[in-house]
Formats: sequence, C-alpha cells, structure tokens
Amino acid sequence: MEEKIVYFEQPGKDNTEETLKLALERAKARGIKKIVLASTRGDNARLAAERYAGSGIKIIVIPHQYGFGMAGKQLFPEELITQLESQGHKVYFSTMLFHQEDFLGTNTTRALANILRTFCQGMKVCVEILLMAANGGQVMIGESVVVVAGSGRGADTAVVAIAATSNRISDVHVTEIICKPLQTKAGGPPPPPPGQAPTMEKK
Repeated sequence: MEEKIVYFEQPGKDNTEETLKLALERAKARGIKKIVLASTRGDNARLAAERYAGSGIKIIVIPHQYGFGMAGKQLFPEELITQLESQGHKVYFSTMLFHQEDFLGTNTTRALANILRTFCQGMKVCVEILLMAANGGQVMIGESVVVVAGSGRGADTAVVAIAATSNRISDVHVTEIICKPLQTKAGGPPPPPPGQAPTMEKK
C-alpha cells in the first residue's frame, strides 16, 4: 500500500492545526475512534475538542504528571477537565515513564527516550503517552489508535499505533507515521546531497 506522510520543515506549534486535521483524516480512514493527545497547558486539548466536535472521536488527553516541572505545579486547567469530560473526552494523569531515572536509579528510561528522539521529540512523546493511556485502561492492549504530540508547545507529530501497557512494551507498534517535523535535534535537518532536492512532501 501507499500512504502520504507530511513532513514539517520546522517543529512547533505552528503545525498544530495541520497535525490535528491530518490525525482526524487518518482516524476516519482507518475506522479509529480514539485519539491520544499530549497537552500540557490545555491548549492542544481545547483546540482538538473544537475541531473534532461531531466527529465521533473520543480524545484521551494526557498532561504532565503531577510534580513534573515548574516547581511541581500542575499546568493543566482544572476547569478544562470538567469541560472536556462533559463532551465525552477523558483527561488522564499518569506517571511519565521516560522520566523516572531518579526513582528507578538507572538510565534505561533515558536511553529509550533518546532512541525515540532520533525520529523526533514528538515520537518520544507519542510512545510515552500511549503507554500511559494503556496503563490506566484508557485504551486497550492491542487497540489501534491515533496518537498526537509535539516538540514543546503545540502538536507536530502524529502516528497510528497499536497500544500496550508498559510491562508489555514490546507489544507497542507504531504502524503508520502521519506527520512529523524534519528536525530531530537542535540545529535543524541536514541538507540534501548537492544537486539533489528533497523528495518528501513538506508542509
């Protein structure tokens, strides 16, 4: 089969609208009813709820765990939780599995995160929040879902993936990349070879 992947020339929140649109289109094409979405301050969640209204899609919103960053302050607005859940969505707080070095005393979680970052920051977050959602029973083991995340603020990465819990991490499968930024690390993507233009579709 052939399918389109959209590559963004720059990462970040300017890609949010397009990422949400592409995620919804792929969910509809695959008959998927759940989109797992990273949202730290609620902006992604609020926008996704507006854009997906009437689509039949349930959004599983995964914010930062309590006690992470900003002196332990939870940045996701409490009033937005009530609003989203009244619309049939879910906001679920869980342990951020790739940030447990101090608790576990090993660098294993950091190594996993860094491997996923070779695709892009959003890919790392996509896998992490999918595990978090499955650990809490918000998606089922073996369920196909669309997962949306980003590089800092906003959204710029979306995938189709098969869910699993963290104790069955080898059963997680990213089956389709919907979109991602070309930049995987600070400094931007490498240039193409001399005389050769990039062949990917870019946005």
